[in-house]
Amino acid sequence: MDIKLFNQEGKEKWTIELNEILFWQKEIKEGLIHRALIYQLANARKVVAHTRTRWERRWSTRKIYRQKWTGNARMGSNRSPIRKKWGVVFGPRNNVNYSISMNRKERRKALFYVLSSKLQDNKLVIVDDIKFDNIATKNMEAVMKNLSYEKNVLLVIPSKNEIIEKSSSNLPFVKTILTSYLNIADLLKFNTLVILKDSLNKMEESYVK
Repeated sequence: MDIKLFNQEGKEKWTIELNEILFWQKEIKEGLIHRALIYQLANARKVVAHTRTRWERRWSTRKIYRQKWTGNARMGSNRSPIRKKWGVVFGPRNNVNYSISMNRKERRKALFYVLSSKLQDNKLVIVDDIKFDNIATKNMEAVMKNLSYEKNVLLVIPSKNEIIEKSSSNLPFVKTILTSYLNIADLLKFNTLVILKDSLNKMEESYVK
């Protein structure tokens, strides 16, 4: 199947053939996409919250006062969780492992489903190339105005390009990403997917074997 190829002025140049494995998945399995998203978010989760138990608090373990005849309730050491700002019972710990597993074939299949859904929903734009003489936000903003996009844009570039990346860094509705870092979370977050022509070849090399 062919799709229109645009230049950075938004004019149609010709048509280009898309890889059927990447973009022509007929049946979109949302369950697999959801699993892949949960896998990515869970494995990226950083455990920060951590509380100390009574044995990790620096204080004497001596019983505060005698058991009987003081008129006070029975009380152990100052480390007791009953006392304010001391040991915590069943509090969050930073040694919890939230990572989950998912095999490589399933992850790639989920990626193909999302790419195919972008094409089916007419949210995929293929651009021949984007070139500027210098770094300027207005240059990238002009390109995005020339292209038909909805809400926000994920721009896929084949390799590091300082001019493109820095020209789009101040635009809140545009994010540039390398083909090797293409992921489910960003594809679902951004409405329109803009791919450079050279990026298609990189994607085939990376994901289609």
